[in-house]
Parts: sequence; structure tokens; C-alpha cells
Amino acid sequence: MKNALLQPSLRRKVVVGYYAVAALIVVASAFSFGELKSLEDKVVLAERMSELFDATLEVRRFERNYFLHGQEADRAEAGRYVGRVRELLDAHRPVLLAVETPPRLAEFRDLLDRYEAQLPALAAAGADRRQAAALEPRVRALGKEIVAIAEEMAGAERHLVQSSLAHFRTVLILFIGAAVALIVAIGQVLSRSVAAPLKELEASVEAVSAGKRGRLPVRSRDREVVAVIDAFNHMLKELELRQKHLVRSEKLASLGTMLSGVAHELNNPLSNISTSCQILLEELGTADADLHRQLLEQIDEQTGRARNIVRSLLDFAREREFKKEWAPLRPLIEQTVGFVRGEVPAKVSIAIDIPDDIAVFADTQRLQQAFLNLIKNAVEALPGRGSVAVSARKLVATAGAAVGDASCDVAGDAVDILVADDGPGIAPDVLARIFDPFFTTKAVGKGLGLGLFIVYEIVEQHDGCISVDSKRNRGTTFRIRLPAGPLATTDTHT
Repeated sequence: MKNALLQPSLRRKVVVGYYAVAALIVVASAFSFGELKSLEDKVVLAERMSELFDATLEVRRFERNYFLHGQEADRAEAGRYVGRVRELLDAHRPVLLAVETPPRLAEFRDLLDRYEAQLPALAAAGADRRQAAALEPRVRALGKEIVAIAEEMAGAERHLVQSSLAHFRTVLILFIGAAVALIVAIGQVLSRSVAAPLKELEASVEAVSAGKRGRLPVRSRDREVVAVIDAFNHMLKELELRQKHLVRSEKLASLGTMLSGVAHELNNPLSNISTSCQILLEELGTADADLHRQLLEQIDEQTGRARNIVRSLLDFAREREFKKEWAPLRPLIEQTVGFVRGEVPAKVSIAIDIPDDIAVFADTQRLQQAFLNLIKNAVEALPGRGSVAVSARKLVATAGAAVGDASCDVAGDAVDILVADDGPGIAPDVLARIFDPFFTTKAVGKGLGLGLFIVYEIVEQHDGCISVDSKRNRGTTFRIRLPAGPLATTDTHT
């Protein structure tokens, strides 16, 4: 259990990547919230400064109206706005300290006090234009200084807001860049940790399906990938076992066919042995030694013939490892035809046209089973009469090039083996599926639909290929193309 927890896992990597992105989002949210809060404070400061500055401008406006028109109401409004500026200054002092120093705020307040102190003197001067004219420069100078300080504070506030926005923009760009880089890095890590093993698994499965590999290699340490590979390898093992059982079942079915032919083949030597024994019994004691020797030699010869027939049957039925060896092709075909001879109708002929010098490098037992299935199918395809022809020829490649066509080619020299019949042919919709396992057009109980599938598998085991050409009412030709000799890269399959 502890080892399982410590073993790398795709799920754990994805979860870690998810948490990293989630943490990035949380940090981004916290940063954005902090910056927005800071900007909110700057906006509040801007509102306070704008209100303060507008109040100082109102002081100057009513001041100018008073000196221009001499209306007491304008002087009173100027005094009221001076009080308003003082209230704002006292109420928002903590906020204003963000843009001005305490001495400067104290100076601003002193100017307000001095300005406010001049307003009663203006009221006392009343209609005395001379006294009012003497006070006007002093009041105007104080008002100008008040507006100047307020404008200075407003400018500092605007600069502070602009600096905050520029800082926020810079930090945001840097943060976005860092976030993109982090996400790309996480994506690369996840791609190497998750996508790469899956891609390798896909390539391995394709290699297995192409027959280049018998098992999937375990190169990843991730628990899920290892589990999938183990399950797939177990499935391949089970499929291999089931395929062997199916081949064995098909072989048993072929044995049933062969037994009829073997019984027919055994009948002749046994009949000859019986005849010779009867003659010996009749001539016992009267015939000369030469006749006895001749009859005994015939019995020995026919016994050897029967023994060879039984041995061929046993060789075909015996389970053994896949092993290639050189074998003359013509005797192999003749022996196979002999196996099915007992089931061939009287009006069906089987012709063999194979040069004696053609040999194949193959597992003779498996290759014989392939030929047996093809010849038996060809005989069954005929409507009680017709002919089956088995022929072969050598193909020589030029400079090691492949021979054949797009549908069936092999590297180097090859041997073409043709099994042709002049029967009704195969329908196009059936032709595309004849090598599929369990596909058959025969009635229920007449076949499993594995014959041609097993032929296909056997030919592939021999690094060859098989193709079929069929025309309606013009017969069908199966062509097996095998390498003429062992290939350097050929693997033996078990």
C-alpha cells in the first residue's frame, strides 16, 4: 500500500498542476484586490482634493465679486467658504497627508486663518473706499497663496494617482507575463508527464497491431499507464492463447477431412499387403524362393508406404514450436492433395504444376495446413464438377527490391503459389471480408469461418502475404507470396 502511494501517478500530476493553477489564480486575485483597494483610496483622495480645491476657488470667486461690486453678501459667502475649506482640511487631514507634509498643511491653515481675519476688517471699512482699497492687495495676496497651495496639493494628488496607475499597469503586465510563463511551464511538464506516456502507449499499440512487437514495453512509472499496459499485455496473452485454441480447433476440423483421404490412401497398400499374404498362404510350401522373396518385398514396400502415410498424418496433428526449414514444395503439395483426395468428387480434378527445383523456407506443418484449407475451399466452391489448379513460380527481385504489386509484395526474391478454381467466384461484398475471423457464408454447423483467417495468419508468420482475385462465373485465385529464403530481420513467432 505504501509503495502504491509513493508510485508516480498521472492523477497526482494533474492534481498538482490544477493546484498550481488554482494557487496562481488566488495570488492574482489577491494582488488585483490589493491594487484595486489602493486605487480606491487614491480615488477617495482625489475626491477630497477636488472638493477642497473647488472650495478655495469659490473663496476667490466671491472675493473678486466683493471687490468688483462691493456687495456684503459676496464677502459673507467668501467667509463661509473659508470655513468650509477649514472643515475639509480638518476632516480629511489623514488623507491629505498622503500628498502634503504636515508643515505645509499647517502653513495652509495659517493662511486660511489670516485670510479669515481680514474679512471683518473689510466689513468695518464698509463704504470707505480708501480703507477698502488699502486692504484689497493684502486680501488678494492671501487668497492667491491659498489657491496656489490648494492647486499644488491637487497636482500632487493627480501625480500620485498617475504614478499608482502606471505602477499597477507595470506590475500587472509583469504578473501576466509571469503567469503565462508559469502556465506554459506547467503545460510542458504535464505534457511530458501525461501526454508523452500516452503517445508512447499509442505508438506501442500501433506496433503491436502491425505485428512488430509481441508485448507492450513498460517504460513509464506512472501507476495508471503501468496498469493499462499490464492489462493490455494480459489481453494480448489471452488473445494469443485463444488464437492457439482456435487454430487447434481448425486443425481438428482439417484432420477430419484428412482422415477420409488417409483412409483412401491406406486402402491401396493394405489391399496390396492382403493380396500378397493370400498368395503366400496359397503357395506355401509349393512356390519357389524367388516368388516368396518378391511377395515379401511387396509386403515390406506397401508397409513402408502405409507407415509414411500415417507418419504424415501424425506430423500434421502433432503440436510443436514454430520452426522454419527448407522443404521441396511439390512433394508438400502432393501430400496435401492426398489428404483431401477422399472428399474430392469424381468430376473434380486437381492439377499440380510446380517445378521440382522450387523449395520454401517454412514451417511445413503450418504451411501444409494453409494449403489444405485453400484446396479444400476450392473443391467445396465447385458445383460438383470443375478443376482446381495449384501452381508455383519463382520471382527474382532486382538489386534487392521488393517484388509484387501494391496488394502483395515481399522484399527480395520470392515464390508465388497459386490455388485457382473455375467455380462461380466470390461476390464483391463477401470478397472484402473473407479473411475476417468467424466470417462464413456456409450454413450453420458447416464451418466456424476460421479457415481463411488461419491461412492469413500462417502466411504472415512466414513474412509473406496473400491476395485473392475473383470474378463472377470465372473462378477464384488465391496467391500466396513467400520469401525465397530466410530474411535477416525475420523473427520466429511462437
